[in-house]
Amino acid sequence: MTDQYPTFTAATLQPAKRRTFYFIGVSTAKSSIRQVFPLWAEELGLGEVDFVGIDLPLHAPAEDYRRVVQFFRDDELSIGALVTTHKLDLYQAASDLFDYADPLTVLMDEISCISKRDGELRAHAKDPITAGFAVDAILPAGSWSDRSAFIMGAGGSAIAMAWHLTRPDRGSDVPAEIVVSNRSRRRLDSLAEVYTQFETTVPLRCELSPMPSDNDAVLASMPAESFVVNATGLGKDAPGSPLTDECVFPERAHVWELNYRGDLVFLEQARAQETAQNLDVHDGWVYFIHGWTRVIAEVFEVDIPTSGPGFDRLGEIARGARKA
Repeated sequence: MTDQYPTFTAATLQPAKRRTFYFIGVSTAKSSIRQVFPLWAEELGLGEVDFVGIDLPLHAPAEDYRRVVQFFRDDELSIGALVTTHKLDLYQAASDLFDYADPLTVLMDEISCISKRDGELRAHAKDPITAGFAVDAILPAGSWSDRSAFIMGAGGSAIAMAWHLTRPDRGSDVPAEIVVSNRSRRRLDSLAEVYTQFETTVPLRCELSPMPSDNDAVLASMPAESFVVNATGLGKDAPGSPLTDECVFPERAHVWELNYRGDLVFLEQARAQETAQNLDVHDGWVYFIHGWTRVIAEVFEVDIPTSGPGFDRLGEIARGARKA
């Protein structure tokens, strides 16, 4: 693997010179995966493989998403990618270019992983699985009796969490209510439409919140011990927080910032109230580990455990690279 970490846009993509794995995001060169992936590749025996970022602006033009997917379809040595931030927009713009979409991709109408198998370009929605692992690390099975969830941001991560928390096999271990807020009505309507397919009795409340003060008001309506999530991308893909500094978290809430890098204002707001409100505060590092390992397992056809010594070893490698 080379030491370089090239970053392209939709307009500057170049044919791969050897097997290449990609990261499609907004500011990919700032991610810890830049340091982590070469070490994981060695640990997992992935062989010679290059790693390349593709940066697209938030809600990029549909033709840019199509250009990227067409590049993967036509470039033999480009073997797959992890998609973040653009999961909904990319699939909605280019779903017809894929030969195969897994059932969760069709259900969620999003993509977080591109792979190739037997000449087919394949779309996968790994977020429902990886978000589930991360949620369960914060609130293990059996923790959801009468607990509510408030998710700020109605993108792919919110849909994934809602699916995980309402799966039929959870029985009664489901939220009393799921509340999702977003700055645009279109995303809320799309989430609500997908939610109807989950066949759950858990109530969904959608709140249009164009201003952070609107989210403050929704937060104030949440009961004690709620699960509160920043799934907006603010703090990483764009500056700021979905809340104002005047917000008040519910007592004994479990607070999750999906990001692990950036200015992370939301995380700072939660930590400022950690003692007074008796909060349980988490960043997105565990989500990062699960998200990347599930995509790598799919693209490279390798068995990567989701727990136990093998998974812990990959986590240790990542933490060491992050500190360095």
